[in-house]
Amino acid sequence: MVVNNRPFKKMKRRVTADLNDFLTFPSAEHAAGKPFRTTVREFLLRHALLPPPSSVLPHLLTWQVLFRVGEQNGDDSVCLDVVEEDVIRSRSVYCDQCRVVGWSGNPVCGKRYHFIIKADGASIGAYNKPCAACGAFLHLSDPRCKSCNHVMTTEDIEDWMYNQLDYTTHLLHGVVHMNGYGHILRVNGREGGSWLLSGRHIMDFWDRLCKVLGVRQVSVMDVSKKYGLEFRLLHSVIKGHPWYGDWGYEFGGGSYAITHEAYDNAIETLANMPLSTLSSQGRKPRTHLHDLIVFYQSLSDQELVTSRDLFRYLTTLLRDANKNRTMADYRTAKKVKSSDSRVVCVWNMSDIVRVEEAMFRVLKAVSGSCWVSWGSLRGAVCRVGRPELLDYCLKELKGKRAADGMVVNARSNPDSGTLEYRLEPGSSIDSSDDMNNCALTSCPSEDTLMRDLKYLYEALLHPQLMVNHIPLTKRGTMVNSAIKILDCKQFVKNYHPEKSFSEANPYSLILSCKPVLSEQTEENIINAPPEHVILPPDATVQDVKVEVSKAFQEVYLILRRFQAEELVEYRGVDESTQIKLLVGSNTEMAVNVLGKCLGKNGLTRFRMERGEETWTLDCSCGAKDDDGERMLACDVCGVWQHTRCAGIPDCDGVPVQFVCGKCGGGGGEICGGGDGDVVDSVRDGGGLHLSG
Repeated sequence: MVVNNRPFKKMKRRVTADLNDFLTFPSAEHAAGKPFRTTVREFLLRHALLPPPSSVLPHLLTWQVLFRVGEQNGDDSVCLDVVEEDVIRSRSVYCDQCRVVGWSGNPVCGKRYHFIIKADGASIGAYNKPCAACGAFLHLSDPRCKSCNHVMTTEDIEDWMYNQLDYTTHLLHGVVHMNGYGHILRVNGREGGSWLLSGRHIMDFWDRLCKVLGVRQVSVMDVSKKYGLEFRLLHSVIKGHPWYGDWGYEFGGGSYAITHEAYDNAIETLANMPLSTLSSQGRKPRTHLHDLIVFYQSLSDQELVTSRDLFRYLTTLLRDANKNRTMADYRTAKKVKSSDSRVVCVWNMSDIVRVEEAMFRVLKAVSGSCWVSWGSLRGAVCRVGRPELLDYCLKELKGKRAADGMVVNARSNPDSGTLEYRLEPGSSIDSSDDMNNCALTSCPSEDTLMRDLKYLYEALLHPQLMVNHIPLTKRGTMVNSAIKILDCKQFVKNYHPEKSFSEANPYSLILSCKPVLSEQTEENIINAPPEHVILPPDATVQDVKVEVSKAFQEVYLILRRFQAEELVEYRGVDESTQIKLLVGSNTEMAVNVLGKCLGKNGLTRFRMERGEETWTLDCSCGAKDDDGERMLACDVCGVWQHTRCAGIPDCDGVPVQFVCGKCGGGGGEICGGGDGDVVDSVRDGGGLHLSG
């Protein structure tokens, strides 16, 4: 099979200057000048390889766009697949992501566009498919497997294609409905298996693409992990928003009726917890948590006061260590240490000298070449000065010269990561460099940083484990704050593409049109978002009706036979009247368009993304709509509520029977494999991974 008179394999290997650069394409300077329904087609025709006209799956057309990465020379390239899915023939008509993010009332669109970058660099639309029987690869045009003689059917290929759409290993999987509303389903950077692109590279590309295509809004369910930790919790404490917030994604809706204000308050409460509240008090023994906090406070050039300061510093060290695998690289990344003069204003120089001499005596007393740990040395001189002074002197101790010419050396223990000291002959240490480079040895290894980050996360942020470390007076507040942050997974970015329409079309009329069906009732109301139509300045009322009819017929399945009849705000106006005479100098305006669907089209099941089923959610937490959390229905009244709000932990099974409190019940018997009426409202309960 050939495309553009060339074998596809040769075209795929072409990696030269004629390919666009993934790191800069498309240019964000050229924002969309038209709605997504128009722009996406123009984009594919301009930049993508045309799918074969004889495709065996016309309802899953796959376009390919090839990229180089930076100024690299070689055969490495990135393939973006754009799968154009005909929804009316799809196996999944309704969108689960729309349902849980609050767009369940939107009508079902006629098409969905999947933007996919596979982890293996191959294309979903490649012409070699595995045999459904033996797994051997065969060409798309081969009717029979040469290995096992299995006859390949259209169903076999369709199964393979839908499996590709469900893979959780894609570096990128975003989907955009024809109306411009979309979702990020997958982002996997280097931690997710990418060796060429980081998570930030992928998100930068996706963000530019959405702007150029005129995407309206994009949601993401953030259940990502990094360093093995819940990243939306860690990143929110560090920066005040989730990782996706770096690209403008904001709170889109909290589970269990959590509001935006409650979410923001929870972040600030957890992030601004004073580290001083965790210090040892009275004669209580010092804990490992306190030792870790004091160690990183002494290591940092900046004062670490709150939990946000601590986690921000620790992740910075970890990021630097990850980028610079060797200590030599880390040395160049560290800041130049400030001079001792900044400390003399707090302690007298005589105090510093007294503490250092006491430390020299302890190190001299150690026989041979034994190393003394940071904690042991600090404990041995604990009565010589204040804790803050001891920490500072330990931080500055490496490279100090004792009276007998011996010099203090320091290292990070290769097994435990603990900072250790010992005296060595002055000639064995290049003391001219040591004062400036002491950070090299004193900084823990990457493995140690990972271990410390995990420990501090569990002690200060994990809602179930922090109870063992947080003081009782603050424990309840901190635990509730952590739970609220974890219960907020839906984030949305509004691109507002309409703002660029007028810039791209300065002499055109831009109308935001909302359909109103003359025959609809409260039971079958269609609540479609407005569609923008761009018209020439001399357009008439008739032109508006034609363009509006075409737009809604093209976008929504249930409106395929929609016929605009009149503009609600200008009823009775002659069809030949020019719009500019009605709106004056206003070139942008919103209108309601009254119309009807001609004939009986049998498309009522496409009225809403939530499907045809009718159900009522009335939970004690205040939730009134599906938020993606596990729910069950009362066997008496049929009203749904969260299992957690009904007193059933997420780790437990569901009851065989359940009667809510309003119907006089107190819950059901918990059974691990019960057949109770329960729904897991998110089919894919995770799988979104990322790498910064």
